[in-house]
Amino acid sequence: MSTNQQSLVERLGYSASSKLVIISCDDLGAFHAANVGVFDALRKGVATCASLMVPAPWARHAVMEYAGEDIGVHLTLNSEHPMYRWGPITHAPSLLSGEGGFPRTIDDLWEHADSAEVLRECRAQIASALEWGIDVTHLAPHLTSITLRPEFFDVYMELAVEYKLPVRLPSTITEQQAGFPFRALAAEEGVLFPDHFNHDWREGSRERVLNSLRNLQPGVTEIHVQPCIDTPEIRALGDASSGWIDDYELVVNDTSLKQALTDSGATLIGYRDLRNAMRKM
Repeated sequence: MSTNQQSLVERLGYSASSKLVIISCDDLGAFHAANVGVFDALRKGVATCASLMVPAPWARHAVMEYAGEDIGVHLTLNSEHPMYRWGPITHAPSLLSGEGGFPRTIDDLWEHADSAEVLRECRAQIASALEWGIDVTHLAPHLTSITLRPEFFDVYMELAVEYKLPVRLPSTITEQQAGFPFRALAAEEGVLFPDHFNHDWREGSRERVLNSLRNLQPGVTEIHVQPCIDTPEIRALGDASSGWIDDYELVVNDTSLKQALTDSGATLIGYRDLRNAMRKM
């Protein structure tokens, strides 16, 4: 069977009926509480990878704590918190909002962002992570800002091909809803991505994570969480923080997740596995 005819799990060396799970942590570098939470999730809990927000204020601290973990770049073009801002490292005018930093919403970003500046900013974020010594394993856009807009999706694919990196793509949004065949386009470029990813960004992941494992399908499933330790800093951001704190408890301390993984018959993997397979193609 040729490589193109094999399923993703077969490319990774497993049988076609295997259930592989990536438990990924978003927003590494956003807050000190996130940095501690994410590295605990990777080192003490069941998380298998994370993605770094290069422009965020605590990114350098995350790099200082890095010890070879499976870390990708969380391509960042939004700064969604009204009281806590970060902005483009390329100082791109079309990526700045009137509040300082990136736009808070995807709609605002899409209305004003120039695709050439998006490309330059995203490339600079990847290059910075590599320069800082991160063995970048994948790309995962913050808030899916460049996933579902065709002109920005082209940027996503260009960088994935340029750096030979797998990407995150939603599977719970159809081509009809997106308006273009984003998963087919990625496959045509030879870019690998998990078979299943739930596009759900509500704070707090417990119900979503456990439900995903109860209904696990053959293939590679990515399940994202956003673990943060409980600190005054993170609480000051508002009610959303309680969900992030619960993510930490779920992934690091709660035996119910470990039991759900066992019951599902899942094998845990990271994005480094996908990157290695992609670079062999």
